[in-house]
Amino acid sequence: MLEKLTVKNVALIKGAELEFSNGLNVLSGETGSGKSVILDSINFVLGAKADKTMIRYGEEACAVSAVFSLEEDSAVFGMLDELDIEKDELLIVSRRLRQDGKGGIKVNGAPVNATMLRKITSSLVDVHGQSEHFYLLSAAHQLETIDRYAGDAVAAEKENLKNLAEERRELKGKLRALGGDEAERGRRLDILKYQLDEIEKADLKEGEEEELLAKRLILANAEKIMQGLAEAGEFLGGDGAAVDALGGAKRALADLSRYGEDYASLAERLENIVLEAEDISETVRSMADDFSYDEREAEEVESRLDLIKSLKKKYGNSIGQIFSYRDKIAEETELLEHCDEEFAKLSGSLGKVRKKIYDACVRLTAARKNAAEEFCKKVESELKTLNIKNARFCAEFADYGEEVAESAGENGADSVRLLFSANAGEPLKPLDKVISGGEMSRLMLAIKTQMSGLNEISTYIFDEIDAGISGGTAKVVAEKFADISLQRQIIAVSHLAQIVSMADTNFLISKHETDDGKTLTDIEKLSGESLRGELIRLIGGAAQSNAAAKLADELRSDALAYKTEHRSR
Repeated sequence: MLEKLTVKNVALIKGAELEFSNGLNVLSGETGSGKSVILDSINFVLGAKADKTMIRYGEEACAVSAVFSLEEDSAVFGMLDELDIEKDELLIVSRRLRQDGKGGIKVNGAPVNATMLRKITSSLVDVHGQSEHFYLLSAAHQLETIDRYAGDAVAAEKENLKNLAEERRELKGKLRALGGDEAERGRRLDILKYQLDEIEKADLKEGEEEELLAKRLILANAEKIMQGLAEAGEFLGGDGAAVDALGGAKRALADLSRYGEDYASLAERLENIVLEAEDISETVRSMADDFSYDEREAEEVESRLDLIKSLKKKYGNSIGQIFSYRDKIAEETELLEHCDEEFAKLSGSLGKVRKKIYDACVRLTAARKNAAEEFCKKVESELKTLNIKNARFCAEFADYGEEVAESAGENGADSVRLLFSANAGEPLKPLDKVISGGEMSRLMLAIKTQMSGLNEISTYIFDEIDAGISGGTAKVVAEKFADISLQRQIIAVSHLAQIVSMADTNFLISKHETDDGKTLTDIEKLSGESLRGELIRLIGGAAQSNAAAKLADELRSDALAYKTEHRSR
C-alpha cells in the first residue's frame, strides 16, 4: 500500500507530506483547491508522462516521492530482481522534473527510466478517474479478469494447453527437419538437388582460388614482368655486365692467391658468387624466353574466379565452407528421399495433438463462459444496488473453428469483450465506448467490488468517482468503498459527505493567498471537530447550524457503525 507521499513545487503545492492509512483515505475540499493535483502527483511518481507545466510557477524543478509497503508475496520483488534493484519491505520511488524537460527517477536508490517505473508500479496501484479507466477496463486485461475470477477451473486447462502447445512446437520442428508436407519436401528436394549439382559441376579444389588470384596478378602485369626480365638479363649477362665484371674480379684475386691466405679466401668466395650470378642470369634468360601472355587464359581465370565468387555468395565464404555446405545438404537430401515412414508417423502425432488442443480450447472457453456469466450477474447486482436499475453487463465471446489448433497457446483461442448498458432499450456497448460520468463511475466501482479480492493490486485510486451521484446512491457508494477497503487501500477524491464520513483517514485540501500575492495549496489531516466542520460544509449547512451539525454527526455515526459491523464479520 501507499504509506507516504511527499510533494514539492507541484502546481500550487510548495511542499506537502501525506501519510495514508490502510482502508479508505479521502481527499475533500472546494473545487479548484488542488485535490486533483495530489492525484496528478501520484500519477507522476507512478510513471505517467512528465509535463513541465506541473512545476510551480517561479521554480526550476518539482519532485515527488512515494513510499510503498510491500507484502511478502508481492510481484514487485520479482521485477526488482529482474532490474537488479535492492529489495526491501519498503519500496521508495522518487521522481524529479526540471524546467528544461530533464529529470530523474530512482527506485530504492537505483536509477530507472519511466518504462521500468511503470512496470514496477503497475501491480501496486490501479487508478480510475472521470475519463480514464485502467487495468480492469482495458481490452488487454478483460480476458485476464475473467480468468482470475474463474480461478482453478481455468488455470488447470491453461496449464494443459501450455504443455500441448509445447508438444506441437516440437513435432513441427521435427517435421520441418523432414521438409514439411509432401509438396514442401518435393520443393525442398528440387532446391537441394539443384544446389548439389551446381557445386559438383564446379569441380572446386582446395586452394584453387588462391592459385587463380596469383595467376591473375601475373597476367594483369605481363608487360611489366617481361620488361623487368629483359632488363635484368641485360644487366646480368650482357657484354661487360655483372657476370663478366665478377669474372674479371675473380681472376684478379686468383693471381694474388700465392701471396697470402687472405687473397686466396677472397678469390674462393668470389668464385661462388660468380657461379650464382651465372645461374641467376641463365634463369632470368630462360624465364624471359618462356614467358608469354595468353588472352584466352586470362579470360578463363576471370571466368573461374567469377564462378567461385558466385558460389561463395550462395553457399559459404570460402571453398572449404562450400564443401561443408555440400556435405550438409547431401545428408539432408538423403534423409528427405527416404523419410516417408517417419513423416507419416510425425504427421499423425501432430494431428492428434491438434485435436487435443482444440478440445482443450473448447473446455477452456466453456469454463470461461461459466465464470463470466457468474461474474457479470454479480456486477449487474452491484449496479442495481448503486441505483442503475436497468443495468446489463455481459461478456461476448467470439466464435472460432478447429483451425485455431494450429496457433492456440496457453490462453486458448478466446477473444472476449465486456459489454455494458445502463438504460432499458439501449444496446450493450464495449466498455471502452462507455462515456465517463456517474454511470461509468458506478460500473467501475461494481467491477472493482467483485474483483478487489482477486487481483494483486494493493491500492485503488479514484478521482471523483462519485461524479453525477447523490442521495441514497451516495450512501451505497460510500458503503462499497468501505467494503473494498477491507481488503485494499483506497485513496479517493470526493465531494460527497457520505463518502467523507466513511473514510478512515481524511485530508482537507484548501488554498490561500500569501502576503506577496501568491496562491498556495494547504493540506490538513482532519479529525474530531475539523472533520465535523468539513462534513457540515459538504452538507451545505452554515458553520453555526445545529441542524447541519446534527446531520454531520449522524452521518459519521452511521458510517462508523457500518464499518464496525462489517469489519467484525
